[in-house]
Amino acid sequence: MNKKIKTEAVDHLFEAILTLKTPEECYAFFEDVCTVNELLSLSQRYEVAKMLREKKTYLDIAERTGASTATISRVNRSLNYGNDGYDLVFTRLGYEGEEPEKK
Repeated sequence: MNKKIKTEAVDHLFEAILTLKTPEECYAFFEDVCTVNELLSLSQRYEVAKMLREKKTYLDIAERTGASTATISRVNRSLNYGNDGYDLVFTRLGYEGEEPEKK
């Protein structure tokens, strides 16, 4: 864990996020806390991570998400050498790196 981000204020933010129960509550909170661009950037990185797990190419990911190759590379580095945060979430969501079946 990065000691630079481990602060009391960040702990308080994460505790607040953990109280959210529905996507609607998340929208309300994150629209108040983040700018539209910040929220879109976070969601873009998450989509990039999913596509990297699906073994999509950088070109395909860039075309589908609008992410730069620098962003894709940073997300890839996090997936391979980070704190396994993406993997934790993917596992809990039952996402194993293949395109989910359409219902």
